[in-house]
Amino acid sequence: MNKLTLLALFIGLIFTSCTSDDPPIDEIKGEYDNGIIILNEGNFYQGNASVSFVSNDYATVENSVFYNVNSRLLGDTAQSIAFTDELAYIVVNVSQKIEVVDRYSFTSTATIDTGLTNPRYMAFANGKGYVTDWGDGGSATDDVVAVINLSTNTVESSISVGVGPEQIVAKDGKLYVSHKGGWSTNNIVSVIDTATNAVQTITVNDVPDEMLFNQAGELVVLCEGATQYDANWNATGHTDGSIVRINVANNSIVSTLVFNNGIYPSLMGYSDGKLYYQAGGKIYSMTDSATSIPTESIISDSFYGLAVNDNMLYGTKTDFTAGTGDLLIYDLSSKSLTTTKSLKVGAAKIYFN
Repeated sequence: MNKLTLLALFIGLIFTSCTSDDPPIDEIKGEYDNGIIILNEGNFYQGNASVSFVSNDYATVENSVFYNVNSRLLGDTAQSIAFTDELAYIVVNVSQKIEVVDRYSFTSTATIDTGLTNPRYMAFANGKGYVTDWGDGGSATDDVVAVINLSTNTVESSISVGVGPEQIVAKDGKLYVSHKGGWSTNNIVSVIDTATNAVQTITVNDVPDEMLFNQAGELVVLCEGATQYDANWNATGHTDGSIVRINVANNSIVSTLVFNNGIYPSLMGYSDGKLYYQAGGKIYSMTDSATSIPTESIISDSFYGLAVNDNMLYGTKTDFTAGTGDLLIYDLSSKSLTTTKSLKVGAAKIYFN
């Protein structure tokens, strides 16, 4: 072959390689992309809430992310984070506000600091944000879901609901709100139609808290149960904890699995058809089709926050007195602790960015 033929073949190979169907290299959207976001509550009334970042390979840990980027403190008692495609909404409970940041750079874009009294959790539906709010602890009639205009970052209205609205999730134009009870006890899940703001309720066991949708599209609700006290704060009894599955097509109870007396479950994660929860200082796992509460734990440890992703279980611990926090990472195949990372005080909720 002559030189012109060889040159033509070379150019053809380059063109073919550049226009192949191979997937492009993932674009990094910001410094805090491809990692784990941990929300540190901080100490109550000390204004030291913060955010930590751990890279997916666990090699990089950065604490105080919000402060590092924006040169100001996050606020008092961070409760939760909700995400849209590009933004993160950090609900700061005692500071009565929501900090809005770019989820990949953590640059502040807005602060929603009016119209909220005791904000807890946030979800998105119908082009709006919805925030659970306990209202004033001295009143049982001012609990609401606040409606956020995402264009103006203001509270535009509110939806009255039962006492102690806590977690909130969205699906197919409906909002599902667990009523943990605030400073008292409740046993309902509210269902809000975002087209009309009409509210229905589903009665479950006491202290419903964490919720998620399983692979069948059912709403799974973790009810913690409650200890009962007399006027002098002596324990007089308890109500049972349970895991409830709800058919959201008709709001009917599919099943209720009840824990043994005195066992109060907390925290919940879900991955690949398996539910993970904490009870009695241990972690348990069960399938969607389980008909009874498992008796054998998978991990002998307890956490302040819990999440599951890619066959790894992530748990946070915190020592409020010492002012420290940690992220513990377990391999679910071996059920063994593989990594521990140092965080800040009040290390709690875990998110994957």
